[in-house]
Amino acid sequence: MAESYTQRAEKHPSPVAQRLLRLMETKKSNLCASVDVNTTSEFLALIDKLGPSICLVKTHIDIIDDFSYEGTIVPLLELAKKHQFMIFEDRKFADIGNTVKHQYSGGAFKIAQWADITNAHGVTGTGIVSGLKQAAQETTQEPRGLLMLAELSSKGSLAYGEYTKQTVEIAKSDKDFVIGFIAQRDMGGQDEGFDWLIMTPGVGLDDKGDALGQQYRTVDEVISTGTDIIIVGRGLFGKGRDPQVEGERYRSAGWNAYLKKTGQ
Repeated sequence: MAESYTQRAEKHPSPVAQRLLRLMETKKSNLCASVDVNTTSEFLALIDKLGPSICLVKTHIDIIDDFSYEGTIVPLLELAKKHQFMIFEDRKFADIGNTVKHQYSGGAFKIAQWADITNAHGVTGTGIVSGLKQAAQETTQEPRGLLMLAELSSKGSLAYGEYTKQTVEIAKSDKDFVIGFIAQRDMGGQDEGFDWLIMTPGVGLDDKGDALGQQYRTVDEVISTGTDIIIVGRGLFGKGRDPQVEGERYRSAGWNAYLKKTGQ
């Protein structure tokens, strides 16, 4: 049987992964809400409604038209405290180490200051990991974690095969900072002492896909193939959907799939 989140937290080398795994157990949630909306008011209102059901919120902070650190990030951090969830900025860094270092710590968004987790493509090699880690260490005392993009859920994605394999090798370059992958399945590593968190987008209880190439898999399907955290966006707050009702529905589905997998 698979280990529980608590068992994994006890021996995980990353403080970010430890905190997240414990939070998942406490809240009985492996649900990450992907909140892609254009205004701060809608962004914060949705997160406040979904907060009780999620362990993590995934942001694309650069699509918010009226973004400001004081107006958007400060209240987001207050909501994270109120509802006990962590923050994942889905930035998908993809440049050389020196460039990503500045993109992560500076600019208008100052991601390293507030996001517990961010992510990166493996396309530029291991320098991306060291550049981001350096930025985190220079920016904050708080622990930070990185996910590598091993596989994508969009139709025709080039992230598979050799690319995925090499991305896993890049992840092995830093056991404390790299906490896992955006992927569709388990990425191995257990034999070498790695316990990677797998977060999977493209999960839906109702829809099979959209007109722009997104493909959906069911909650049971993804958890059974190695996913730890399900990432859901429009399924939670799309047209005609009540975020509180859907948040609880997905939380429950994800948690039950986890209980089945761990034999609890």
